[in-house]
Amino acid sequence: MSASPSIDVGTELAPLELPPLNRTTLALFAGASGDHNPIHIDIDVARSAGLDDVFAHGMLSTAYLGRLLTRWLPQQQLRSFQVRFVAITPVHGQPTCTGRVAEVAEVDGERRAKIELEARLADGTVTLSGVATVALGAAR
Repeated sequence: MSASPSIDVGTELAPLELPPLNRTTLALFAGASGDHNPIHIDIDVARSAGLDDVFAHGMLSTAYLGRLLTRWLPQQQLRSFQVRFVAITPVHGQPTCTGRVAEVAEVDGERRAKIELEARLADGTVTLSGVATVALGAAR
């Protein structure tokens, strides 16, 4: 693990801007994840639940936040990752994932950063919020 002395409170991760989520993406994620809840892929089921259309799996947005983190630092530096579902991501929604270093501390002999995470739609709706802790290198 390499030291990352330039990462401090306020450091922002490069945003992960995703294309609009289409029905194919939702169907493929259902197969890959094993989550075949029809509310994510069957418009009739979604409408019977009072919705206009299907919506993305919450874990799909979680996976995108994971990708945001692992584009920034190697996976082996991830120490914890927690999310909270805030709103649905509708089919055709276009999420952008962001992260910001909220805290840096020395823990168990290594420098760690707490990263505040969000998935947000183009209209500003936050669909997922979270926090991750990552190792930055040996304690100074």
